[in-house]
Amino acid sequence: MRSMETPDTPKTPSAETPEETAAEHTAEAEQPADEATGIAAQDWAQASADPQYRAAVVDLLGALAYGELAAFERLAEDAKLAPTLDDKAELAKMASAEFHHFEQLRDRLAAIGEDPTQAMQPFAAALDEFHRQTAPSDWLEGLVKAYVGDSIASDFYREVAVRLDADTRALVLRVLDDTGHASFAVEKVRAAIEAEPRVGGRLALWARRLMGEALSQAQRVVADRDALSTMLVGGIAHGFDLAEVGRMFSRITEAHTKRMAALGLAA
Repeated sequence: MRSMETPDTPKTPSAETPEETAAEHTAEAEQPADEATGIAAQDWAQASADPQYRAAVVDLLGALAYGELAAFERLAEDAKLAPTLDDKAELAKMASAEFHHFEQLRDRLAAIGEDPTQAMQPFAAALDEFHRQTAPSDWLEGLVKAYVGDSIASDFYREVAVRLDADTRALVLRVLDDTGHASFAVEKVRAAIEAEPRVGGRLALWARRLMGEALSQAQRVVADRDALSTMLVGGIAHGFDLAEVGRMFSRITEAHTKRMAALGLAA
C-alpha cells in the first residue's frame, strides 16, 4: 500500500505523480519530529503515561496490523488470478512483505504489553466487510483495488502519524513503505488500457466505487473507537480539530485523483 508510479510513467503539468504524492506525505509526517509540540515531541515512554493516548495508539496499531494481515491474504488470493508465472511470483513476494509489516506491528503491540489479537479484533469485522463488498471479479480489478484501497489507507495513516509520539510515528511510517505493488499495478493496468482502451471505463467506475467504500469504512472505524476519534479531533493530539479532519479527507481525495491520472483513468 504505498508510493505509486512506474519509473517511465510520463509526468504531466496537471498532476503530480503518485510517487511524488507519497513523498510529500512522508515529508509532512516526518517534519513534526523537529518542530513538534505536545505528544508529537515526546517518545513512547513519555506519551503513553496518558491512558487515553495509549488506548488510541493500541487501536491504531491494531487496525494497521489487521490491515496488513488482510493485505497479505488478499495478495496471496490475487496471485491465483495472475495470468503468468512471473506475475504470480511478483504478488507472492509482495504478500511476503505485507506479512513482515504485520509481524512488526504484532511484535510492537506485544512489546508494550498489549495482546495483538485483542488489539486487532475490533477492526476485523469492518475490514472483512470492506473486502467482501469489494471482491474483484478479475485480475485487473484486483490490481486496481490494491492500488486504490491500499493507497487511501496509507494516506490516512500518514496523516495520523504526524500527531503520534516519535517512536510510534517511526514504526507507522516504516510499515507504510512501498512493497512494490503500486508500481506493478500501474504498469500492468496502463498496459491493459493501451491494449484495449474500453477497459479504462470499467476500471474507472470500479476505482470510484473503491474510493467511496474505503472512505466510508475509515470513517466508520474512527467513529466506533472513542480514543481514536478523540486523537483525530484534538482531544489528545496537539493542533488537530474538526476542520482539520475535513481538510485531511480532502487531501486524501486529491491524492486519489492524482493517482488516477497517473493510471490514465478519470477519477
